[in-house]
Amino acid sequence: MHQDTDGTRPQAAGAPLLDSRVELREFLRTRRARLKPEDVGLASYGTTRRRVQGLRREELAMLAGVSVAYYTRLEQGNGRNVSVEVLDAIAVALQLDEAEHAHLVHLVRPTTRRGTRRGHRPAPAREGLQQLVDAMEASPAYIAGARSEILVWNRTAAAVFGDWGALPPAERNWARLVFLSPAYRDLLVDWERKAGDIVSHLHLYAGQHPKDPDLSTLVGDLSVRSADFRRLWATHNVKDKSHGVKRLRHPLVGELTLSFESLLLPENREQYLCVYTAKAGSPSAEALRLLTSWGPDEANTSPHAGRF
Repeated sequence: MHQDTDGTRPQAAGAPLLDSRVELREFLRTRRARLKPEDVGLASYGTTRRRVQGLRREELAMLAGVSVAYYTRLEQGNGRNVSVEVLDAIAVALQLDEAEHAHLVHLVRPTTRRGTRRGHRPAPAREGLQQLVDAMEASPAYIAGARSEILVWNRTAAAVFGDWGALPPAERNWARLVFLSPAYRDLLVDWERKAGDIVSHLHLYAGQHPKDPDLSTLVGDLSVRSADFRRLWATHNVKDKSHGVKRLRHPLVGELTLSFESLLLPENREQYLCVYTAKAGSPSAEALRLLTSWGPDEANTSPHAGRF
């Protein structure tokens, strides 16, 4: 262990961070804290008379139609014998979106049996999937796993994002790259957004597999090494982002604005295909064309190539 400069004391790598009761408790607490009385139609008498941030437990229990004692037990991490109807009512009261609602259900009823320590390693991507991403030579494309592992990619992705092939396999991971590599802070214009998306996705996976030892190792290591990761992990935000726009600051071609689509693979729903495109005729499209024509060998003479 060590104490970081932000004054917090992180847990050692490999520590059992992903306790279902703790995750449930903190998720409910943080969702309740973000709501104000006026958000749910309750009278507010000013912040000076409220000792808690957001709604009180009794207010949330009233909105959900359950007793205060019942909701308190749930927020303390005791999710035994909770009905689907009660979870639905609490989700409505907390104004959860679809991803948050699903996360709440998973936290109460995790798909991995409590107490097991069996690994949950994803299957390697099929050879045909490598051929698929290689065929998309005009667009950066890769396949990633549920813990943000980068499994396969094409030469255009290597030209845009860096030479992942030069990294040890364990380091080919978006979470590790974004939080631990200074080069990726330079590459990603909206670094905070990308970092938040990664953490939100890891929280979703943690809700389904709280005893996954590989995920625990990843979260533990990042918690020790990155104050930003600890800060974002503590928000307990969850998100399942399937599309969006990413802005990059490439050291050779300048700023790129790329749209992306992320598609779950039907045969293995813990792997997804991510493809980036640029608007036709835009400066980003021309920059992407140049990177594609150069390939990773020329493009990865850049400062971010192979760095971690």
